[in-house]
Amino acid sequence: MMPNKQEVIPLLLKMDAGGTPFPVHAAVIWDGEEATLVDTGIPGQHELIRSALEEQGIPFERVTRILITHQDRDHIGSLPELVSGGDRIEVLCHEVCKPYLEGKAPLIKSGMLATPVSVTRTFQDGDTLPIAGGLRVVYTPGHTPDHTSFYHEPSRTLISGDALTAQDGNLMPFNPSFTPNKEEAVRSIEKLLDFDIDTVITYHGGVCSGNIRERLMEIVRTTPRE
Repeated sequence: MMPNKQEVIPLLLKMDAGGTPFPVHAAVIWDGEEATLVDTGIPGQHELIRSALEEQGIPFERVTRILITHQDRDHIGSLPELVSGGDRIEVLCHEVCKPYLEGKAPLIKSGMLATPVSVTRTFQDGDTLPIAGGLRVVYTPGHTPDHTSFYHEPSRTLISGDALTAQDGNLMPFNPSFTPNKEEAVRSIEKLLDFDIDTVITYHGGVCSGNIRERLMEIVRTTPRE
């Protein structure tokens, strides 16, 4: 059975990083006809992503676009292999992210160039993408200068990337060890208070729901900015 239209589905990828379990939650936005994948895990996850989609009743062939939250390797690693079959799948990212994906600027945290892919379109903060009833672009830098989150208006679901994390179903702040600009990252979380959010899909930690606004306010108030 196909999932209902206009929904955001967390896509658990139980990856293996050199023998160490490395689970993450990508996301797929589905309207009953087309699927949009958000983030792609580390390299070598093509078949794992295909299987995860099929478990949700979505054939990989229905994926028409991939959105990238930011340049970190655990988010863009499998992008080149996913789009290698031609131009069927569009690649979208924030305009600041484009040179990193296209291999024209070194990745900030590793200093290496990514395997280049062609970016089909870029977006800016505040854009509403015509995906599954409306997907709002929320520019949330701090973790990286190109970091972007996505707010799905019909389901009131936030795809937070690494702007937020989760632990045992509780919404948590970003990981400070991997967030160079903590002051900016907290300001980005503060921006999220403008949205009526029911559910958050965090890349590291999974899904959180219930009292999201109150928890965001607490995170903004208590998270160190240095």
